[in-house]
Amino acid sequence: MRTALIIGTGLIGTSAALALTARGVTVHLRDRDTEQARTAAALGAGTAEPPPGPVDLAVIAVPPARVAPVLAEAQRAGVARGYLDVASVKGGPRRELADLGGDPRTYLGTHPMAGREQSGPLAATGDLFEGRPWVLTPMADTDTEVLNLALELVALCRAVPVVMDADAHDRAVALVSHTPQLLSSLVAARLESADETAVRLCGQGIRDVTRIAASEPRMWLDILSANPGPVADVLAAVASDLQETVRSLRALESADDAKRHEGSGGIEDVLRRGNSGRSRIPGKHGQTPTAYATVAVLISDRPGELARIFADAGQAGVNIEDVRIEHATGQQAGHVQLMVEQAAAVRLTEVLRERGWAIRQT
Repeated sequence: MRTALIIGTGLIGTSAALALTARGVTVHLRDRDTEQARTAAALGAGTAEPPPGPVDLAVIAVPPARVAPVLAEAQRAGVARGYLDVASVKGGPRRELADLGGDPRTYLGTHPMAGREQSGPLAATGDLFEGRPWVLTPMADTDTEVLNLALELVALCRAVPVVMDADAHDRAVALVSHTPQLLSSLVAARLESADETAVRLCGQGIRDVTRIAASEPRMWLDILSANPGPVADVLAAVASDLQETVRSLRALESADDAKRHEGSGGIEDVLRRGNSGRSRIPGKHGQTPTAYATVAVLISDRPGELARIFADAGQAGVNIEDVRIEHATGQQAGHVQLMVEQAAAVRLTEVLRERGWAIRQT
């Protein structure tokens, strides 16, 4: 691949353009908001000038509802040898392209499983896709050349290709991406009218649950509008669990011992099922998060403190597998949670204590 056209210079399009440009591909940028395309170009993502002729690959990085018409127009104009999109739903755009008379042979639906709460070119980064799954949904009539171009794009962005059926992909992302977004927003919405004293009690748990609720509503409306059925199916199952959980909690208020026992069993069941589901989420090197031990260290909010604790861990010969920071409300301090191999936890704890760090038991 020597040349590419990125149509849509938001977070995903600009991030792909930055990755391609860094690896020697000549990238042209197009957006219906010309100022946004110029911003992406100024960031080093390519040029906002139109290509002099057909490029090797056109990447359609627009909202799901616009993929098919933008793609069909690009195909009619013959702007590229191959075309792919990076929208978060796959079945709908393919069917809409067929209705518009587009060519399915030169098109491949894809979806990089990466993103941020921020949107737009200023949020883009050339390493956004590194190590992340990038779903490809080829059909029987997909040209081999287009598939090879897509695989090259994934390699240049240093992502991991995953081949799936388009509709299976849409059901999967409904579960692991679209429903979590809505649930995060639903929990965060409870804070909107909450008493200020309650909000001041917010800790790491509520921060974790509501992190993605900061995402751009208009963008998510576009995504959810393109995949409503599968998302509604997952939410219906969650709603059923919620109803059972509410009944169990009400039973715990009862004066009847048998009802309280039944309610306790219902709550324990959902918590244990949550443990089981959480344990299936792959982490670093494919391990589950529970495979690591956590060493929690009190840390002050001063320049260089994180570097010092990492250096001390390095001196102890312990590799930090993952890290989280739990901030203390209203204080210039917090806890750093260092995730390490189980066998290294005792040594790391001993060394950090010797060097003056306060360790919190977990």
